[in-house]
Amino acid sequence: MTHPAITNVVAKVGTAHTSAVRLTVEVDCEEDGRWIAEVPELPGVMCYGRDRAEALRLVQALALRVVADRFEQGEISDADMRDAGVSFSFAA
Repeated sequence: MTHPAITNVVAKVGTAHTSAVRLTVEVDCEEDGRWIAEVPELPGVMCYGRDRAEALRLVQALALRVVADRFEQGEISDADMRDAGVSFSFAA
């Protein structure tokens, strides 16, 4: 394995008051040519891809699903989200 490349991914949510949450994505090429991307802040969030772009796209989608699931299950509270600088704004 070579030294992993670090990519900062910014997930923006909200409308008028958009905040950003930064997650680190480590991307590396395996000896067999597959690419692997993982988010260290979210244990277990890693994906393989045929190329760097695919691995990055897949891990970003998985990270969003994990955060949404944790929020839905109550593992992350509204207060946790506010403390992290994230706000949601929905129009009815």
